[in-house]
Amino acid sequence: MPAISRRTTLTDSDLHDLQRKTFRYFWSETNPENGLLADNTLGNAPASIAGVGMALASYPVAVERKFTSRHAAVARALATLRFFGDSRQGPEPDATGHRGFYYHFLDVRTGHRAWRSELSTIDTAILLAGAMASAAYFDRPDPREHELRTLAKALYDRVDWQWAQNRGPTVTHGWKPERGFLKYRWQGFNEALLLYILGLGSDTHPLSKSSYSAWTKTYVWKRLYGHEFLFGGPLFMHQLSHVWIDFRGIQDDFMQKIDYFENSLGRPISSSNTRFGIPAGL
Repeated sequence: MPAISRRTTLTDSDLHDLQRKTFRYFWSETNPENGLLADNTLGNAPASIAGVGMALASYPVAVERKFTSRHAAVARALATLRFFGDSRQGPEPDATGHRGFYYHFLDVRTGHRAWRSELSTIDTAILLAGAMASAAYFDRPDPREHELRTLAKALYDRVDWQWAQNRGPTVTHGWKPERGFLKYRWQGFNEALLLYILGLGSDTHPLSKSSYSAWTKTYVWKRLYGHEFLFGGPLFMHQLSHVWIDFRGIQDDFMQKIDYFENSLGRPISSSNTRFGIPAGL
């Protein structure tokens, strides 16, 4: 048996084919009437609003790669944003969302809450990021593209980030109509970087600078396997926010020596670096 290489180099053609096949899932498993994407292909699966956000972000890529036409992509994105714009908001258990946030899982056909899921702050952020990516790409004066941009802005403006703090310094993970806010809050470095950036940038219900500072105070700096970095265990914590934001050269009070882009590369950092007077490696 020939040896199997542990390292595979993908050609441009391989990458193009991988992108095409990935997009095919987003396109074929989405309900074209409302833009809701089944979370898996096992049958009767609900839609994850995070998956819908990823689908919205894939449409501009698909147009650029010629996997679908601009006309078809606009139609699909517009159906999605119209659904969320018109969907019922309120504290009722069978609503689609509340206070601008949406339930983590929705029935693909009706758009109502599924699985008694939580009103999810992070999944709403991912949905919004996808909507804003589509709005940024489809920038022509065409009436449909103009409507798409208007809807994306309206969805963003409707989110009450301050309410999601539940009178605390940081943002909660979510809320349920049966028992109120979840006990968990965003702590430590994770995918909530995207959430906080969207919350801070809101024109209507913005998070305060103190809320962001309260979150970064829970960060943990570690040295593992010869690498020093802002710690977040799962790899997706270091990748997800980068889908939408180029963090090169962007720093905050915590990340003074490197930026979030460098942190996610996992490159070794000089042992002479320090954070807040703490010797690197501790």
